[in-house]
Amino acid sequence: MEVTILTTVWTEQMSEYEYFNAVLINERDKDGNFLELGKEFILAPNDHFNNLPVNISLSDVQVPTNMYNKDPAIVNGVYWSESLNKVFVDNFDRDPSLIWQYFGSAKGFFRQYPGIKWEPDENGVIAFDCRNRKWYIQAATSPKDVVILVDVSGSMKGLRLTIAKQTVSSILDTLGDDDFFNIIAYNKELHYVEPCLNGTLVQADRTNKEHFREHLDKLFAKGIGMLDIALNEAFNILSDFNHTGQGSICSQAIMLITDGAVDTYDTIFAKYNWPDRKNKLKEEEEEKEEGGGRGGEEEEEEEEEEEEEEEEEEEEEEEEEEEAITTAARGHLSG
Repeated sequence: MEVTILTTVWTEQMSEYEYFNAVLINERDKDGNFLELGKEFILAPNDHFNNLPVNISLSDVQVPTNMYNKDPAIVNGVYWSESLNKVFVDNFDRDPSLIWQYFGSAKGFFRQYPGIKWEPDENGVIAFDCRNRKWYIQAATSPKDVVILVDVSGSMKGLRLTIAKQTVSSILDTLGDDDFFNIIAYNKELHYVEPCLNGTLVQADRTNKEHFREHLDKLFAKGIGMLDIALNEAFNILSDFNHTGQGSICSQAIMLITDGAVDTYDTIFAKYNWPDRKNKLKEEEEEKEEGGGRGGEEEEEEEEEEEEEEEEEEEEEEEEEEEAITTAARGHLSG
């Protein structure tokens, strides 16, 4: 299968560029004119595609409802990805057993072949976003081990805890079958959302994620938040999995859901996240201390030498004085 990589930049001319928007194609205004981005797009039922009306000559583009379909970043990507039309058609000609071909962009637009009309729901919304699809997430990210820490201290009561639970649920949506995770709630103590899975990580398959979602509803806020305890626990879990070869054996992350932290916890991060840096700093401190010790010894030796020199000078002065007195006495006697 042929793969094409293209790039371009936004220009003033591209502001006039129009593409086939999958939602707006064949749509007309009250005067009978085609809507912007809604030019005529020929569709015909096709047995190979479940008798859906499709266009096997062209692809079209779907943009999520919550995104502006004429945004320069969107139009720029749609423009250069238009060259995929030829690739899609050639692939289908060479292998007629192919069904849907598509390209999902990090900008949010979704190019699909064959082109098809997308119908919004009763509220006029199309919630589909290719970036939330499992195939996109697995292709765009590497496997990872994730520990999610949820603050359930007293300050998280009410709406904040509700938002925290929804945030955790959204994070779970981004995890795939190749990922491993656990959720720990914390205040002055640690509370594993699933107590039976204390100190371990589980595969982020659909069953496990739904199981954890059910347990999220049991969380309630009280007490004070001891984030240092939670961070130490999370780091220890990830460290154990990394050393024993369990989990994804790839990226690792700690996700923190809280309304604020009272410290930067540099010592904890230095201990687990920057061990080499910590050892280097320790060596530098030791060298500095040793250097300071050597400097002190040298100073003492110098002081002793100076004292000896002073004593010798004093002795010489005393001898000179004695000689001078003796000479003066002899002169006096002679006189």
